[in-house]
Amino acid sequence: MDASWSDPRHVLDVVERLLSAPRPRLLTQFSIELGKLVPHRAAAMQTGDCPRSPLKVVGDPAIAQAVTSVELQRLVDRSEPGTALVVDGVLGGVERRLVLLASSPPVGKGAVLAVVPSSPEPPAAELELAARLWHILSTDAGQRATDPGPEVLASNLAAATARAQAITDLGQTHATALSTLLAVLRSGRLPDAAARRTAVDLAADALLELKGVVDRDQALSAEPAGAAFAVLKNQLADLVRHTDVEVDLVSPVGEGSLAQDIAHTARTLTRGLVLTALDRPATTRLRASWRLDGSVVRITVRDDSPDVAAAVPAGGLTERLTTLGGHWEVDAVPGWGTTVTAVLPLGVAEPPELRPLDRLNPREIEVLSGISQGLRNRQIAEQLQLSEHTVKFHVRNILDKLDVSSRGEAAALARDLRLEPATRHTA
Repeated sequence: MDASWSDPRHVLDVVERLLSAPRPRLLTQFSIELGKLVPHRAAAMQTGDCPRSPLKVVGDPAIAQAVTSVELQRLVDRSEPGTALVVDGVLGGVERRLVLLASSPPVGKGAVLAVVPSSPEPPAAELELAARLWHILSTDAGQRATDPGPEVLASNLAAATARAQAITDLGQTHATALSTLLAVLRSGRLPDAAARRTAVDLAADALLELKGVVDRDQALSAEPAGAAFAVLKNQLADLVRHTDVEVDLVSPVGEGSLAQDIAHTARTLTRGLVLTALDRPATTRLRASWRLDGSVVRITVRDDSPDVAAAVPAGGLTERLTTLGGHWEVDAVPGWGTTVTAVLPLGVAEPPELRPLDRLNPREIEVLSGISQGLRNRQIAEQLQLSEHTVKFHVRNILDKLDVSSRGEAAALARDLRLEPATRHTA
């Protein structure tokens, strides 16, 4: 291991760069830092904290562009949180030697990273440090995901809704095709019984795997209401334990699941309303509850403070609620107490049209950021540690996805939409 890793200041510098990276660059920045410990060709991540894009890949395009969520899920099932495992597995359609880094942080659903190392046997000390750094990054990512801003919420919900529709359509198409294949093969018209049995087994496995893709997507993008509320109880446990106010947190009424961003927002609204109620003079009792009511979840916080002057919720909470199409219901009676209810839609009836930049993947966003700064392909390649050929490939895709004909038009669009410049890495 490089001697610099024995210097605490160097390690803290690395951690600072990781925690300072904007959300779209988290994996890219980690890959850069990891490359100094464990040189690698590519890295693929599956996270439970990003309903918009749970699968992210960086590195060699020959590998990155071929990675599938099914491959990564098989590797997720073999991983061990807190441990760096060296295994043989399929990634990008090829059997490879891989390093698996997994984390199960106290907040969030964690993430698993599959790395294609340059050396088949990375040193144990480097792997242990890599696992620790991955846990730090996963913990920070989980914290960021618990309270996304209004713009991120709207974009995530739109993208998640559109993706769910696409998966449904894909599932129905493939299920019909495979069911038909099974019916034909089971008819007994084929003379080779062994071949027929093999084909039946393969088709049956494909149907199960297809169902697994849909089930995994639902697990990644939704939380059962009871589990989501249990997380809230855990977050409020210390506050409830150390207050003189009698706080009653009532488990949700009604069954169902909340989209991950809806669950995050419901917890944020509930916490904000509880804190506001506790700040009211003379509050002695407080009750917080959720009710799943058709297409909405009703988040209600009731207190017995006779002072109702501050009954209107704070502006920050209102912005989060209205961004997702919700509204407040306030019942405040001087001398009796206050009941505030946030009515939050569980989803959207029609997938809203995505913003132009939502059509781009994280790497294309980085390349577009370079274009908007007036950088040429060679400069962008140096900044992102890519080949110039790869940058040209991304530029073509960006122009196609944004429906523009030149770099200048793409740069103007990026400036109009206030695209943040990509973080420049310095060693």
